[in-house]
Amino acid sequence: MAQEHQEYIQAKVNPILENLVTQLLLERPEQLAPFMIKWLSEHAKTNVPAAASLTEGVNELSSMKVELQQLQEEVAQLEKEVNGGGGGGEAGSKEDKKKDVDSEEEEDDEDDGAEMIAPPAAYLKKERTSVSAEAYGQWNVAKPFSPPVYPKTDEQVQRIKTVLKTSFLFSTLESKDVDTIIGAMQEKVCEKGSRLINQGDDGDCLYVVEKGQVNCYKKASKDAEEVLVKECKAGDAFGELALLYNTPRAASVDAFEECLLWSLDRETFNHIVRDAASKRRERYEEFLKRVPILETMEAYERMQMCDALQTETHTAGTTIVKQGEDGDKFYILEDGECVCNKIYAPGLPSQEVMTYGVGTYFGELALLNNECRQASVVAKTDVKVLTLSRKVFKQLLGPLEEILMRNSQQYK
Repeated sequence: MAQEHQEYIQAKVNPILENLVTQLLLERPEQLAPFMIKWLSEHAKTNVPAAASLTEGVNELSSMKVELQQLQEEVAQLEKEVNGGGGGGEAGSKEDKKKDVDSEEEEDDEDDGAEMIAPPAAYLKKERTSVSAEAYGQWNVAKPFSPPVYPKTDEQVQRIKTVLKTSFLFSTLESKDVDTIIGAMQEKVCEKGSRLINQGDDGDCLYVVEKGQVNCYKKASKDAEEVLVKECKAGDAFGELALLYNTPRAASVDAFEECLLWSLDRETFNHIVRDAASKRRERYEEFLKRVPILETMEAYERMQMCDALQTETHTAGTTIVKQGEDGDKFYILEDGECVCNKIYAPGLPSQEVMTYGVGTYFGELALLNNECRQASVVAKTDVKVLTLSRKVFKQLLGPLEEILMRNSQQYK
């Protein structure tokens, strides 16, 4: 019976839950319950069989309870007949019946617990048994990891290293981990217009772009038109979301032009990259949600931003940005306080223009206009700042450029 339950869950319940969790991860709603209720209601309208399967589960559970009660009554009746010649009498048989039923219920509870610890082998053979990260325990022991190694020329290795240095996911890895990643990567050449990933499919690898461009498209619903949501160029990685969260592909990807890609398998990614990336995203994502200028960013873009952020600390009195110098970084203040000073004419003393608190940003003007720094920023207290390079800033904050330009008037 336990195996039937597991098969039922795998076949009918999991597909709905996987889709629901995927949407939760992508949209990260503040209010979970209303979002889930709305999604399930809309899903029921477009997928009646799938929605009906949830009702079937409730009906089957009720039927099982009735069946269990009948079996318990039959067992009690048999015991009563067997003990009929004894001196226990009717009162004794009733007491025995109660004990037997209680015992059976306790055994059922114990069995249920055992099923949770050790799922049937048939269930474990499924390709994906949940929508969260891989779990390990008595029934799913982590195996020693031996990364694959695909031969490459010295020239290929150097090219990959150059690309990985500019990629969000890999730029902070230690050199030995980078060597492991390079050894496990496989080259893939794609023709213009070819489809690399389909939204909703299982994901078994991610890709890093060395040359060319791929475009990511997303459907809001099954029958909706595909909408362009992202362009990936040299140094960009795509397909990592399915591996990070063990969810179906969040978008479809087409080769905009002929491309040279490097693919990395799920197992190597999980052992080398995922843990580090997940920790970074958990650390920064909640903070970035509270940064006003980033409120309009898509959840996926915000997660990529988490991957790209670098941390700097400065003591009180340190000049972080100096007026007149070239700018190559964008800053978000994570902890502490800074002041902005500006010299309006040569020979005049600097004047304090504004102060910065936690969640505020600075340094964007030089990156937006390709000009030198228009003011200096000094740490008023010991501070911690998150930084983005010029390239990442342009790529991730493009949709916010108009807002940033409008806010830049405060410096004048």
